[in-house]
Amino acid sequence: MKDFVIIGYGAAGFAALIEANKLGIKPTVIGYGPLGGTCVNVGCIPSKRALRIGELYWDMSKLREKYGISPDFDSAFEDVRRLVEELRKRKYEDVLNSYDVELIQGKAHFISPNAVKVNGQVIEGKKFLIATGSSPFIPEIKGLKEAGFWTNVEALYPPKRVDSVAIIGGRAQALEFSQMYKRLGVDVVVLERSKVIIPDWEPEVSLEAQKFLEDEGIYVVTDVKVKEIKKNEGGNKTVVTDRGEVEVDEVLLAAGRRPNVDLNLESANVYLNERGGVRVDEELRTTNPNIYAAGDVIGDLMLEPLAGYEGTVATKNALSNSHKKIDKRSVPQVVFTQPNIARVGWVEKGVETESRVVKLDELPKSAILGDPYGLIKMVVERGSKRVLSVQMVGEDAGEVIHEAVLAVKYGLTVDDLIDTVHAFPTMSEAMRLVSLAFYTDVTKLSCCV
Repeated sequence: MKDFVIIGYGAAGFAALIEANKLGIKPTVIGYGPLGGTCVNVGCIPSKRALRIGELYWDMSKLREKYGISPDFDSAFEDVRRLVEELRKRKYEDVLNSYDVELIQGKAHFISPNAVKVNGQVIEGKKFLIATGSSPFIPEIKGLKEAGFWTNVEALYPPKRVDSVAIIGGRAQALEFSQMYKRLGVDVVVLERSKVIIPDWEPEVSLEAQKFLEDEGIYVVTDVKVKEIKKNEGGNKTVVTDRGEVEVDEVLLAAGRRPNVDLNLESANVYLNERGGVRVDEELRTTNPNIYAAGDVIGDLMLEPLAGYEGTVATKNALSNSHKKIDKRSVPQVVFTQPNIARVGWVEKGVETESRVVKLDELPKSAILGDPYGLIKMVVERGSKRVLSVQMVGEDAGEVIHEAVLAVKYGLTVDDLIDTVHAFPTMSEAMRLVSLAFYTDVTKLSCCV
């Protein structure tokens, strides 16, 4: 019988195997598909590389206008492939060889509360970790399967060059792909069923995001229902909505992800939650006390760093009888458009709050960069002025947000942030500026007050 069986070898699985070795345990890792899971292969690494290439092309926009230089679509995605291969080897294959682990490649399913079958082999374990990640959610749309479509996989490894694309969805992935493809010379329309894009963010943030996307020439249509997809004789597609039709070369689905729970979990006495993911308690233990889960398969925040952290925590709890819990209030989220969109924290139920919004044109660094977009919104507890949440649109907001992470995590107040000297001129001054806004009109302040 194995001491510890890890099902999945993405971020959570790798973090778990490393932690298991630290605890003196040789784990058995079962996984299928490319080593490293979603992030390095079809997620964070390739998408952010493609976004960076698009950003560089965009910075050359004046040269394009003057000399007719156009983005090289094929070269961009060839570079993405090269980087993925490099990092998959260096950060996963080579890392795996550095640890004491038994690797079995294949798809596992439970046959009892303490055993799985993979490749016809039965493996019994004392403890298990489910870290099988997630897959693209495919909505029910008339004609979609017959017409064909792309997910993030095809969009990051395009089988053909396209001149136009319709993106179904309006959250983080949809926004990133819309800007990526637009900057690589593709006409883009975003179709989002909610009244605003990124609908679960603060309304000021949603509107600012839509503004900078539209100003780049991306068509953003909200409050729209996609009724049908038709494949035309020439191979392109017509997207039929309740507000008209649009003809494009390809349809990209970016309507969310679903947990990979096809593991015959009933045989293991493991039950699902209301989101369709594996149900866990605060210590990441499932309804079977010997089986834990971590990462996207839980169906909550689907973030690479959170998955890795959960893999480590779940392993500690499973193997060392610790009782560590995850504080998701202080987990940052970033949409890696340019400018970034970032947030951390939320408003706790029953807490009286007040908030401030500061446009980043009040920030000297933003003026230096010549960036016309950006704002920061902070919500605090009324009275104590304890920081509850921060959301920001701005250059390098994905970096700035970590100061807000510490503020939320350790219960800091706006006074703590005001009393902290910030380097000038930087984007991180936005945190101090929005804190000052609780006491004064920041439009009437000089620099470095």
